[in-house]
Amino acid sequence: MQNSDLHLKLPVMPADVQCKFDAYPAHVQDVLLELRRIIMQLASELTVTKLEESLKWGQPSYLAVGGSTIRIDWSSKSPQQFRVYFICSTILIETFKELYPGTFCYEGNRAIVFQLRQKIPLLELKHCLSLSLNYHKIKKLPLLGN
Repeated sequence: MQNSDLHLKLPVMPADVQCKFDAYPAHVQDVLLELRRIIMQLASELTVTKLEESLKWGQPSYLAVGGSTIRIDWSSKSPQQFRVYFICSTILIETFKELYPGTFCYEGNRAIVFQLRQKIPLLELKHCLSLSLNYHKIKKLPLLGN
């Protein structure tokens, strides 16, 4: 992922989340911090009134008012991959599979899996993240309004 030309002043990270990021290997930390920046920027663009950043299930997590939790993580069990997790009881992954069948690698109905060195399809990922940030406002719409 590449840093955007837009400069968004990011909120201070909660101490427990900072500790989690600090525990990642440097090359993983760079990727996940960029993903955090993208989530924060999207929330700002979507005029999300509040974005809560916390640790859920030991993973950096982001929840907007009216949205569904987004979690991000890397594990030494799959050292060349990282994941973006969504609540499995939603229809988010099902919708992403319909909209982007060949774009992402999916893990069941709970995650999009990325290779650390792959070129991330940013427009498509941002679209998926925005659907999650607005989930409870759009969940009754066919294909979440798409």
